[in-house]
Amino acid sequence: MLRTDLVALATYLAENPGAVIEEVARERNVSPRTVLEALPDRMVRIGPGDAFVPAMRDIAQWGEVTLIVHTVDAIFEFTGAIPQGEIARGYFNLMQPKGLHGHLRHERCAAVAFVERPFMGKATAFLAFLNAEGGIMFKVFVGRDETGALRADQLQRFQALADRVGGSGVA
Repeated sequence: MLRTDLVALATYLAENPGAVIEEVARERNVSPRTVLEALPDRMVRIGPGDAFVPAMRDIAQWGEVTLIVHTVDAIFEFTGAIPQGEIARGYFNLMQPKGLHGHLRHERCAAVAFVERPFMGKATAFLAFLNAEGGIMFKVFVGRDETGALRADQLQRFQALADRVGGSGVA
């Protein structure tokens, strides 16, 4: 991407910080990671891919969150507790018989982005697990309380995790 295109993207996101990342990426023919990196510095920190397992193990202790998988054809949302996982046979396996379970290719995670930004008029905080191509594997959003505010306990855990593995800004 040309420098002028990156500046234009950063300007657009500064003016529209709640834009849907995947849509902006498609419209501008860039990766979602490029879009995340163009957000204002105060909104995003990006840590290494090897933070995948520690992040998922930490998230499994947060309680009810929302996990989103956004493809060109669908947006899947799961709200509930993320189960504990373990590594076996080349996957990070989410271990529970019902609800959210599955097998994640953790070794394909190239980075973990910690994002705090407004979306649809509300504060949001989420982790985006990024693959080697700059795509988003999935996102995990901090939960909300009965008033719709971000859960303070989870936000604190999110920020502490970002401090441990998220670096100080775009990596």
